[in-house]
Amino acid sequence: MTSLDELAQPTHTYDVVIVGGGPSGSSCAYWLAQAGWDVCLIEKKTFPREKTCGDGLTPRSVRQLADMGLEDSVAAHGHRYSGLRSFGFGASLELEWPSTPHFPNYGYTITRFNLDGLVAEKARDLGATLLTGCEALSLLEPTEAVNGGLRGAAGVVVKEKETGITKEIRGRYLVVGDGQNSRIGRELGTVRNKDWPMGMALRGYYTSDRHDEPWIDSHLDIRDPSGKVVPGYGWIFPLGDGRVNVGVGLLSTGGAWKGVNTTKLQEYFVQQTSEAWGLNEETSCGPATGGRLPMGLALGPHFGSNTLTIGDAAGTVNPFNGEGIAYGYETGRLAAGVLGEALVAHNPDVLRLYDERLKESYGDYYKVARAFVRIISEPQILSVCVSLGLRIEPLMKELLAIMANLMSNDQRGPAELGYQALVKLVDVLPEKAYSLFLREGQK
Repeated sequence: MTSLDELAQPTHTYDVVIVGGGPSGSSCAYWLAQAGWDVCLIEKKTFPREKTCGDGLTPRSVRQLADMGLEDSVAAHGHRYSGLRSFGFGASLELEWPSTPHFPNYGYTITRFNLDGLVAEKARDLGATLLTGCEALSLLEPTEAVNGGLRGAAGVVVKEKETGITKEIRGRYLVVGDGQNSRIGRELGTVRNKDWPMGMALRGYYTSDRHDEPWIDSHLDIRDPSGKVVPGYGWIFPLGDGRVNVGVGLLSTGGAWKGVNTTKLQEYFVQQTSEAWGLNEETSCGPATGGRLPMGLALGPHFGSNTLTIGDAAGTVNPFNGEGIAYGYETGRLAAGVLGEALVAHNPDVLRLYDERLKESYGDYYKVARAFVRIISEPQILSVCVSLGLRIEPLMKELLAIMANLMSNDQRGPAELGYQALVKLVDVLPEKAYSLFLREGQK
């Protein structure tokens, strides 16, 4: 790693400065460095570092890691699994990941402690300057936003946490990829669309004899000690190292989800699954941690005169399943492609293409996903949806592919595929659900 003291002359200007060394920032740095651009990647912590996450990689994530030449490293540090095992309202179903032309039919579980440094260090090996233990404090020479976009900047002011040294890091372009609660993102002008879903999640680690099972588990009904269903869902992801990742989540803060205490939700879920998985105070590896995540491109704008946001800083988490890692890698790669075009053309106006490509890749799909989240925010609809759906295996296989964004897009786009499959489900629901789905789908 490079320290601030070891940096080149203070007047040096990088082609691109990236704030945040998680999936999106490291991916962006990797693809830019591979293309030969002068990149500086800034991460406020030091690798390896803990990060609250479900630790599950779907086939979309595996595809991106394979493209970066890192699947063997992930396999060495992680646990390969075959698919999803779902439980809910008295039914259960095991679903293997689908076979598609573009994605593998398996995933991995791996802690972010072991994962995140792999991509950042690969970018460094390709020539990127990697600054760890350095926090971006503020924008350098900010300019006002134009036409409703982000503000521009000549770079960032950075402080090395160990030494207290502060320096200016200059770049022709600035990319923010350090999460939804980013100080730099807010200074650029990002805001959340409060009408769109917000994810809330909490997770903890437990030791378990079932740590190497070939399925990740999803529980679609959580019950309190009296047996009453409470809002939310739970997961158990075997890590293959003697531990399992156990967590709970909510896919919306509206309607019935308001005021839900995720700590209590986690307690209920652990009690519900304790016997099957051996979860108790003795097997707990420590307190659970959690956070909130805007979903479905809910954070914006995404570009300015020479600035971009990626990953969680752009609200790219999939509302269907709460997955963020794949979309971090993908948006980092999208951003790198657009930045390369802008650098070659010496034309910052090319950054407009980034917003267009985000919408092409995710816009319609996330529109359907947001409608889906509104449907399952109704407890009665969720109950009928799960109890019926888990008993119709062909339907659930199609929904799994849609919710993980693994469709085979031939003549139909992802939004059309998603809409048609969800219509199949709401066809068996009360009229209220069908009307709600149609109404939300127009937003």
